[in-house]
Amino acid sequence: MAYILAGDFRKGITFQDNGNVLVIVDFQHVKPGKGAAFVRTKIKNVITGGVIERTFNPTDKFELAHIERKKMQYLYTDGELYYFMDEETYEQIPLNHDQVADALNFVKENMVVNIAFFNGQPFSVEPENFVELKITFCEPGVKGDTATGGTKPATLETGYVIQVPFFVNEGDVIRVDTRTGEYMSRV
Repeated sequence: MAYILAGDFRKGITFQDNGNVLVIVDFQHVKPGKGAAFVRTKIKNVITGGVIERTFNPTDKFELAHIERKKMQYLYTDGELYYFMDEETYEQIPLNHDQVADALNFVKENMVVNIAFFNGQPFSVEPENFVELKITFCEPGVKGDTATGGTKPATLETGYVIQVPFFVNEGDVIRVDTRTGEYMSRV
């Protein structure tokens, strides 16, 4: 079994604590002028989806959780469940809205995603770091407005609203960073 010290925490590390499987969403190493150093974290329970803030002593030791990731294709939703297919075995698994909610901003039908499993149970959907999506609605840019470097809201084909530069128009396909939800470039 592998262990990790709280002082070695980084974003995305998954560990077990009191029977819970937790993933580091955000962390900060704090060294106050007086007193001992500590690690301030924002952690997410991968099974329930709950996020809490917690501080740890840098010498606290935790067991790493073995998370398996499989590439699967998003097929469709029946309104309640979202169906994904293993590309090797063609086995389909249904996931509920809580398990896919964040990923749905960047995932459309037939897209390939990573599904994370713990002890054989799927718990989250992770889209690729960069996806290309079409803009279904945005206000046209005003001529001469492109030099200011401003942004405007645009609705993607998934329904997610993102800020884009003025020169991007409805119908354009753009590259989006799914980790931050930000516009990267026009395709």
